[in-house]
Formats: sequence, structure tokens, C-alpha cells
Amino acid sequence: SSSSSSSSRRANHKHNNYIHINSHPGCIIIIMDAAAAAAATTESNKFDKTVLLIGTALPKIESQLEQQFQTVHRLLPRQDDDDDDDTRNLTWLQQHGSNIDYVLTSNYYGVEPDYWKYLLSKPIQLVSSNGVGYDNIDVTLAQRQQPQILVTHTPGVLDAETSTTALLLYLAVYRRLISCERHARTGRWNEQGPHPLTRTADGRRVGLLGLGRIGTAIARKLRAFDCAISYHARTRRTDVDYRYFDNLRDLARHVECLVVICPGGPATRHLVNAEILQALGRDGMLINVARGSVVDEPALIAALQKGDLAGAGLDVFEHEPHIPAELRALANDPDHQNVVLLPHVGSATVETRLAMGQLALDNLVQHARDGTVLTPVPECQAYARVAVKSRPEEDSR
Repeated sequence: SSSSSSSSRRANHKHNNYIHINSHPGCIIIIMDAAAAAAATTESNKFDKTVLLIGTALPKIESQLEQQFQTVHRLLPRQDDDDDDDTRNLTWLQQHGSNIDYVLTSNYYGVEPDYWKYLLSKPIQLVSSNGVGYDNIDVTLAQRQQPQILVTHTPGVLDAETSTTALLLYLAVYRRLISCERHARTGRWNEQGPHPLTRTADGRRVGLLGLGRIGTAIARKLRAFDCAISYHARTRRTDVDYRYFDNLRDLARHVECLVVICPGGPATRHLVNAEILQALGRDGMLINVARGSVVDEPALIAALQKGDLAGAGLDVFEHEPHIPAELRALANDPDHQNVVLLPHVGSATVETRLAMGQLALDNLVQHARDGTVLTPVPECQAYARVAVKSRPEEDSR
């Protein structure tokens, strides 16, 4: 147990090899059961570090976390805007935040802005995020308090899955997959005759807003459908032959489908606005597998309702998990049938989420071993020491 456990009130039950310790009423901090962990590895083999897990992780990742580190705390973020949860968490952090060496989180849970002043009351060593996006982790704010704080993410391992989700939405919107499936399932085929004709997905002019790892994977898959690829990004790439537009509006005017796959955050908020949607035109399609904040949601709803945009396939939304009623109505409207909504599942397969969790954990283990990390976020790359040896799971430890 941790040093804080002696002053904490122990509960009388165990769950999944954890001891539940209530430092404050309603705030559950979970500390590793040493007896259970010893069955997997000896205490002397563990890194003498204290890890704060914000939110949850896959059971296999949590098990490895317990086996690798001496002390693991879990902080459960507030649920449904419950201010009491916030107060309890902040109270716990005020008392114990200075004991934390590492934070393991995800972009879904992130790090609440109010957490930083307690986590950084002494220099924290590393924040490892499970996800390629990290817009819910304010790196700039953290760097103002601790200029060389390390933050890592999990790029690369989810490129294939997210690009497949983009392709799935692209095909579903053009071929009206949901509408066709409903036409067959509800008996309308028998009662009303054939489903109305759809649009071909082959040979389209497709524009990518962003051409990083995932954007490149999307472009490669779309070429199998003989699509002509163009893109807009902050800088032109010299290693691809796709047409480059230095102006997003010009790209939107040129293409038939715009795929959004750029980072979120203040710099790209509402980058796709009414002007861009108007440039895309009445026959245009929009696919978003990036962040909901990149698209002006009210402008998108208005364009779809007025018929100023032909369709949209969305995996992300501006205020997740809330999806505007207007968008849900469009997706259910038999007169439209050209809006496809997914609940942010771009990388949500067992295989990919396990690979992401493993890389997030590997960053912690790598740093505990020699002070290097595997995948620092761009803001930290100038001072981060990046490992050049094999991935930690290949090590014998």
C-alpha cells in the first residue's frame, strides 16, 4: 500500500486485486493489493514510482501497470457534471498530488485544468496519454508551470483503424448504406419497391484537411477506389504526389468530398465553417474523423437542412457524447438518409485499443528505466530524450 494509506480509512472489500481506500467520502482511490501483485512479480522488481491513472484502462494494461510500479492510484473523473465529484477529486489531489510521479490518462478523460496546480506542486515526470489526440491535456498550461514537463501520446498504432472508419463513412454516405439496410429490414422493398438510386463512391475528387499519418492512410485506401486526392495542411509535403492547396476554401471548391483529419484544439476550432461548406456545395459530402470542434456544428446542420450539402458522415461531435437533436433527426429522416452518425469509434477495436494502451504504458516503463520516452507530443520534442532501442515489452524485465 502507499504512504497515504495509513491515514486513510480502509473499506472491507476487495475488487479485481485492488484494495478500496476512501480518503474522503465518495472519492474512491484504489491502491494495489501487494499480496495479489506479488504473485506476478516481486516487489523488488517494481519501479519505485507512484502512478495516477485518470479514468480507466483495459484490464490487461491495468494488470501490467500494477506489476511494473510500486503504487497505483486511480482517480475517477466527475460524472454528468457532478460538482461534488470535482470537489472530492480536487481535495484528494491537494493532499496527495505532490506524491505523483506519473500520470496515465487518455484524451477522453484528459487532465482537468484544475488538476495541474496540485499535480505540479512538485515536478511531475511524465503524463502519458492513451490516444493520438491530446486536446483535453493542456500542454501549454502545464509547460507554463513546469517548462520541461514530458507528455506522450500514441501515434502510429491507430492509423489503420481510423482510416478504415473514414472509408466506412465515405462508402456509407455515398451508397446510403443505412437507408438501404433499413429499406430491406423494414419490408419497404416488398411494399414500396426498389430503393432509390444512390451515388457512386468510385472516381471521386476527395480532399483531405490534414495529411499526417492517418490522412496518408486514408488517401492510400481511397486510391483503391480510383479517387483523385488533394489536401490542405499547414505545410506542403514533398514525399507525395497529391495536389496541394494552400487555401482550404479553394480545396473545398475543387473536391466533391472533404475528409477532416486534422488535430483539434483552439487553432483549428470551426475551421470548417459556413463559408467552407458553401464552397463544398450542394453535391458535396463531408466526412469527419478528427475532432468535433473542427466543424462548426450549427453551420453544418443548417447546410444539411437546407440541402446546401449533400451528406455527412460523422464519427466525432463538438460536445461529445451529446449529439444535437437536429443531427439525429436528419439521420433518421427518410427524406434525407444521407447523414451517418457514429459514436466516436474511429479506433475502437479490441486489437487497436490494446495496442494504444500498450504504447501508453510502454512510455511510462521506458521513462522509469532510463529517462527516455518513445512518443513525445510535438510540443515536448525539443527537449524530450527519445528512446532509440527496442520497445519495452521486448525487454526481459
